[in-house]
Amino acid sequence: MSAEALPYTLLILLAELTVGGLWVLLAAQWRGTSAPSFVKFSAAMVPVLAAIAFAVAVALDVKDEIDGYPVDTAWAGEARGALLAVLVLSLPYVALTLRGARVPALVAGSAASLAGLAALGFLAAEFSEPAWGYPLVLASMAVGALVLGAVSLGMVLGHWYLVTPRLPEQPLREMTFWLLAVMALQALLIVPGLALPHDTISGSVDTAILENPFFYMRVAFGLAFPILLAWMAYDSAGARAMQSATGLLYIAMALVLAGEVVGKGLMFTSGVPN
Repeated sequence: MSAEALPYTLLILLAELTVGGLWVLLAAQWRGTSAPSFVKFSAAMVPVLAAIAFAVAVALDVKDEIDGYPVDTAWAGEARGALLAVLVLSLPYVALTLRGARVPALVAGSAASLAGLAALGFLAAEFSEPAWGYPLVLASMAVGALVLGAVSLGMVLGHWYLVTPRLPEQPLREMTFWLLAVMALQALLIVPGLALPHDTISGSVDTAILENPFFYMRVAFGLAFPILLAWMAYDSAGARAMQSATGLLYIAMALVLAGEVVGKGLMFTSGVPN
């Protein structure tokens, strides 16, 4: 990955983490089985992440080309606006969640999550020109957001069991099962990404993704190994070995974050979303 692509990779990563965390949290809040203190703590993180993502989007000087990778700068303003909307709409969501107003909080959170979907949509439009079509890039970002949200909130949720061991294991089992499902979907999305045509990235050091060793690192350590760790965490939670499950999710989160960085970097050098 080139140094020029790093700020754009960071922007996409922060947007995915913010939006995916909100989506997964809303699902857990709707289910109503997680500890209320976990839901409140996680909700308070949403505007913090949204503010950081918006700050990066504002500070980033979007160029027409990133080391030969064409960028549609016409969507940059819309992406910033949508990230600002996520930030603004997440504030009443947090306030209502802290007050324990479950139904109004879900409504407010749903509005913020729609703004998050729009933000990912505008970012996909901004960066999808060399890749095969807008839908595949959007799907890659949306599924990546769900993976980041599930692994990070799963790791946070594990800490509640370390403090209160008598909590039921169902919420953590559900979270790790969801993580397994979306990571499997993310792995499947690589197939059309490789099979469908894409533009050659002029100026890139290595545009042939299957000849790039970082692609195999992304698959092995950013997908396959975290899937194994998530399965072990799911099994550990079922046996009420919550400390083991939390430790496994710690490692999985670090690998998933690194895998997302490598995956987006590969997209900028090859035109293949993964």
